Amino acid sequence: MADFTDEQKEYFKDRAGTDDARFHVVPHEEEGWAVKTEGEEEPNLTTDSKEEAVKEAKRLAEEAGTMAIVHNEHGRIEEQHNFEE
Repeated sequence: MADFTDEQKEYFKDRAGTDDARFHVVPHEEEGWAVKTEGEEEPNLTTDSKEEAVKEAKRLAEEAGTMAIVHNEHGRIEEQHNFEE
């Protein structure tokens, strides 16, 4: 799991459960990659394929009208896909 600062964790917590929650593709210790909703502990999806995780995060973000944020294997943001209206 990516290491977030306390400030970032608070930001994600504030968005949790709201329509503004974004979907993150992050490294996952057991499965390889995970799609997580901001502020949620449990992933929406775990997979060994980063490509599959990105596809699912983009689908969820487009459906919700929010953003998909893709992190690299070190937890740093690599790319963002904006589906906000």
